[in-house]
Amino acid sequence: MTVGQELQKVLDGGMRFASSQAEEETFHQDDLIQLFPFGLSLNVDSERPLLLLKDERHEFTLPVALTPIEAGVTLTQSNPTAVPATPHRFTQLLMESLGIQARQAVFVQIKGAHQFLRLYLQGHPSLNSIKVRADEAMSLCLQLGLPVFATRDFIQRSRLMTAEMEGLKQGLKKNPQVLRQRASRILQ
Repeated sequence: MTVGQELQKVLDGGMRFASSQAEEETFHQDDLIQLFPFGLSLNVDSERPLLLLKDERHEFTLPVALTPIEAGVTLTQSNPTAVPATPHRFTQLLMESLGIQARQAVFVQIKGAHQFLRLYLQGHPSLNSIKVRADEAMSLCLQLGLPVFATRDFIQRSRLMTAEMEGLKQGLKKNPQVLRQRASRILQ
């Protein structure tokens, strides 16, 4: 089977990654590995920059795909020599004025090509946590100084998902006709 045929098969059947999980991961606090921002990887096309999180001993690396806007905010916030500027200042002040504190962020789910975090809250009248897409919330987590955690299994599945996404992207770049053929079939 050619690369083009393999891509066509993937696109016809929908994207199903080996690392996907329909259910949210359950964990014990002792199973969590604390992760710290290590760097930002910008691809040539910058479609999905990766925030690299590492544990304290640099044994584990969790790649987190970000939107370009989220990557820009994350990069700006991490520059200690720049004048502090963040779009999250209002959110931070609002949470403080309402007595709501975010305590920690835990990676809990992979759905398709997206990773999800659960932000654990204190002081909210009806919620003790909220689940959000990581590519929409990492800069907020960093701005709030939240400790970020994941399980060893989640880190492994995220690395697999990232490799699969990169392989699919490279295949589509080499065989753009596959995407055009699929689009023309959908539009008919």
